[in-house]
Amino acid sequence: MRFSGLIIFDRWGQSMEIKVECYAGYRGEETPRRIWIGNRKIEVKEIQDRWLAPTHRYFKILGDDNSVYILRHSSETWEWDMTFYKQMENHSNVA
Repeated sequence: MRFSGLIIFDRWGQSMEIKVECYAGYRGEETPRRIWIGNRKIEVKEIQDRWLAPTHRYFKILGDDNSVYILRHSSETWEWDMTFYKQMENHSNVA
């Protein structure tokens, strides 16, 4: 397992730290298993998609909070960024 962290800014300009815990497979490619946003831990329930760019690898993940995240990993600096977040709506029926 390996951790990588960076600072991100929310919509109000406040900074918070994001950390990504990864598993390196047999080919040494890192795959996210957990992310922390500040003190909040999110387990990766599912990797919904992954794709390559010339200098980055992207992962679209579903967290255990049922939100969708897109994480970007730099093959040059080995740093992670969160490039997208969508909070899933609660669809529970209230009687």
